Amino acid sequence: MSNDLHDIAQQLVAPGKGILAADESNSTAGDRLADCGLENTPENRRRYRNLLLNTDGIGEYLNGVILFTETLNQESDDGVKFPKLLQNKGIIPGVKVDLGKVDFNGFPGEKITEGIDGLAKRLQKYKSSGAKFTKWRAVFTIGADTPTPECIHTNAVNLARYARIAQDEGYVPIVEPEVLHEGGHSIEDCEQATSRVLSEVNYQLDRYRVDCKATIIKTNMVLPGKSSNQDVDDDTVAEKTVSVLRENLTEEIAGVVFLSGGQNANQATQHLNAIAEKEPLPFEITFSYGRAIQKPALLEWSGDPDNIPAARE
Repeated sequence: MSNDLHDIAQQLVAPGKGILAADESNSTAGDRLADCGLENTPENRRRYRNLLLNTDGIGEYLNGVILFTETLNQESDDGVKFPKLLQNKGIIPGVKVDLGKVDFNGFPGEKITEGIDGLAKRLQKYKSSGAKFTKWRAVFTIGADTPTPECIHTNAVNLARYARIAQDEGYVPIVEPEVLHEGGHSIEDCEQATSRVLSEVNYQLDRYRVDCKATIIKTNMVLPGKSSNQDVDDDTVAEKTVSVLRENLTEEIAGVVFLSGGQNANQATQHLNAIAEKEPLPFEITFSYGRAIQKPALLEWSGDPDNIPAARE
């Protein structure tokens, strides 16, 4: 595998900075805009991205930004395409490349992610944008009988196949298996499910000959379900999360970035800080948050140009 990909992977997880997940699909971006009373139009989505990505000084805090495909071709208020704008700030642009989740036939309540067909051609098309890394997300729900081994296996194979294709096309893959925070499950249930998922993903990455030194894992923290009412302190979250990572991931992985997964900004930050205090780990860790970074700024902005300075601050 090219040393360039190893270098890019290391840059993406360089200490002291993280990765912004600004890759909401058009429908999900519409949900964010609706929170501000704004219509879901291409121009409002562009304004939303511009609010975030055109902030002065974000290069001090971000190694990379994951973009949605639409955003690759949109421009800032200054007429600069967003990937170029990020590069000018010393930030690596990336792109979400899966085509979303669909029902897993025969397995009620479970989802698989689509997009393997035609992936190589799509990746070749994105090259001209300047994107250097990619992301593919698979989700797993904790329930009485879920996640099933079949759902875990199918999604893990797709994640590994995606990662192999991405590397062949010259991109660093971010592999995102997310055990969802929604539900009434305990932290112990999440610990077990996350272990099973990461173990299978790690196994399939090896089987499909993915270069782990040029691969980043994006995963959930080990948390009780949102509606569980289980009271768990930050140190317990950190201890269980770090234990799951150590036991189920190869030490060769370039790094692990955490998703916020519906936590509020304070929770996501406190938990990350507690995890960081468990260092040293055999790989770099950092954040790849979306809502936990964006939501306070988005609500401050609410589409009003006069609110842009305060939102960016």
